[in-house]
Amino acid sequence: MGSIYCPALSGHLVARFLTLVPAPTAVNSVSEAEHPVPSLDARAALRWQQLPRSQSPWLHEELASRMIERLHWFREKPASWLHWEPLIGGVQAHQQLRALLPDAACHVAARQMLTTLQATRDPAVPLWNPKHWLRSKTPLPLSEDTRVGMLWANMQLHNEPLPLTLLQRWYRHIDTNGFLMFSCLGPDSLRELRAVYAQQGWPEPCQVMTDMHDWGDMLVHTGFAEPVMDMEHITLSYSTAQAMVQDLRSLGRNLHVQRWPTCRSRAWLSRLLAAIESHGARLSDGRLSLTLEVVYGHAFKPAPRARLDATTAVTVEDMRAMLRAGRR
Repeated sequence: MGSIYCPALSGHLVARFLTLVPAPTAVNSVSEAEHPVPSLDARAALRWQQLPRSQSPWLHEELASRMIERLHWFREKPASWLHWEPLIGGVQAHQQLRALLPDAACHVAARQMLTTLQATRDPAVPLWNPKHWLRSKTPLPLSEDTRVGMLWANMQLHNEPLPLTLLQRWYRHIDTNGFLMFSCLGPDSLRELRAVYAQQGWPEPCQVMTDMHDWGDMLVHTGFAEPVMDMEHITLSYSTAQAMVQDLRSLGRNLHVQRWPTCRSRAWLSRLLAAIESHGARLSDGRLSLTLEVVYGHAFKPAPRARLDATTAVTVEDMRAMLRAGRR
């Protein structure tokens, strides 16, 4: 069986680092074509994202609960919010957010929209209670003109081949003075498993993850203001290599472009399990250990500022936002 060491569950300390990224002086637009993440297989990432799901991975639910704790840092709660891919990010966490923001309009963005709407539908409520009469039981699907006070994206970015493009899209769906909250895996993730693969001379077991400082730079480049990034290390422990591999398959796939080009046999799986048992890192109690680096970030969308070029084009929406900001 797998277990997790974390402050809330076992009292073990985790390493945390906090960094503030300077705010941008102007909203930057990314006009150049983005190059895909070099180590990430875009087609494999798309296949993983499109797999049918009925529930969210347990780890994603745990990390979403930690994000919800960070939401209490904000004095003003959003009047509307958008959950990006709830089946990946956490269905249970979605219901927790609905309870925490009962009056906020809720939207969802998902590739499997019908399944997602059914999974995120509010549980049955007493019809005699007037508070529930006007509240929609089903979230609203995302549309091009959807604008929200908060965009929530848990465990999405590290599997995205074009992360800067995705950040731009998120930026467009956030209202002025609204904010983005996200989490993803960092470069220290699965370091023990990577060491086993290297010892055996095998290709990498996962793509190279992006550092939290690079995420901060991309947020600034996209136009977000006051980005704050922090990180923690979480140690998972397992009684057997078999339990570790089963858990990893429920959490994701190897999306490295240089991974094994063909399917592996049962004989290779036996070699993998034997290698982990023989060379995997262990805790003091003898259990196999696996490290995850989790990156958390949030940033605000500031009022737009027009660049002082010879000719400056400003959308009507941005002009209205700038006028409102000037009046305040």
